[in-house]
Amino acid sequence: MINVGLIGFGLAGRVLHAPLIEAAGMRITSVVTSRHGELAGAIPAAQPASSAEQLLARNDIDMVVIVTPNHLHVPQARAALAAGKHVVVDKPLCLKASQADELIALATRQRRRLAIFQNRRWDSDFLTIHRLVREQRLGEVMAFHARWDRYRPAVADRWREHDVPGAGMLFDLGSHLIDQALCLFGRPEWLQADVFSQRPAAQVADGFELWMGKGALRISLGVSSLAADNRLRYRLFGNRASYTKSGIDPQEAQLRAGLKPLSTGFGTEPPDDHGALIHGDGRREIVASDTGRWLTFYERMRDAVSDERIAVPVTAGEAKSVIELIEAAVRSSEQGRRIDL
Repeated sequence: MINVGLIGFGLAGRVLHAPLIEAAGMRITSVVTSRHGELAGAIPAAQPASSAEQLLARNDIDMVVIVTPNHLHVPQARAALAAGKHVVVDKPLCLKASQADELIALATRQRRRLAIFQNRRWDSDFLTIHRLVREQRLGEVMAFHARWDRYRPAVADRWREHDVPGAGMLFDLGSHLIDQALCLFGRPEWLQADVFSQRPAAQVADGFELWMGKGALRISLGVSSLAADNRLRYRLFGNRASYTKSGIDPQEAQLRAGLKPLSTGFGTEPPDDHGALIHGDGRREIVASDTGRWLTFYERMRDAVSDERIAVPVTAGEAKSVIELIEAAVRSSEQGRRIDL
């Protein structure tokens, strides 16, 4: 049994991470939180800790999961690795690519595993897209368009919308979209971006448009906070067929509703959300979505902690590549030019 310490017990820690950790057969031993009543109701066996330092001092914790505001990830991961713990950090790993190098070196010296929770690799729609590309159902992919639009005209009072390092849509949803593009196509050759805020009360960027190229391939990623029509998620164009997909993976909504990751139907999209292949002759083929499975991340992390020969599910090197593109996007937007990578 792997004992886990959880730093952060907000929505992500309590609703998303904790059920997945337990479903993967690991035990949450302690949680850094002041919400003792909520902790007792959600994870009765876990003991509250008043600080990360108190949790890291425990000898019975094997792995620490960090689910805190983005600007705290690096110092908390550094402290956890120095304390001899294996570490999972919710995305993004860091705010600067150089910080990833520091954490990679520290994890290597400490002989501890370091992984980044990029759960959207195991979304139902992305697993489907990955399979279609791998099977060459579209032929050679020439364009990849991915969007994560929302309609949130009012600025919420939460850290992600405050003027603090690592806030804003580029670090939040952009981390997922960029990671997915890198998984499919690898590092692009160039990038151009427009990172902006459109809502009057916005303190940080509430949207972006990001364009990348690799040979003939064109990649477009975007987020808007003012899209009442926000169901379109993916469009891919290949030289044999195109694929279009609306709706979003159901796992977050299911976890919020209390459904357990091992329950029947978890990660299964309704048929109305299934995407379609449009062939060159105009024929439309509905493609049943693969079952989404965020649990795979923690199952692989469990195995990597148990056996050093097994790779972690998402490496810090992969997370560094995401941050490098975020840094390039910020430069591109500020300078109004294309950045060669």
